[in-house]
Amino acid sequence: MKKVVLAAALSALAPTAFAGNPSDPIIEPPLIVEDTTGTSSSGILLPLVLLALVAAAVAD
Repeated sequence: MKKVVLAAALSALAPTAFAGNPSDPIIEPPLIVEDTTGTSSSGILLPLVLLALVAAAVAD
């Protein structure tokens, strides 16, 4: 009889042990670092376009 009472008490307490939501995990966003030291042709592209425009204007 003691085992039945103990089992009933434990089964009555078990749902309260699992009640509630676990908190959401904290997920940090990935760190994105932009590489600006690479070789880029954008620095020379604008002067070349301007030179082509001047050359076209002089040719007319």
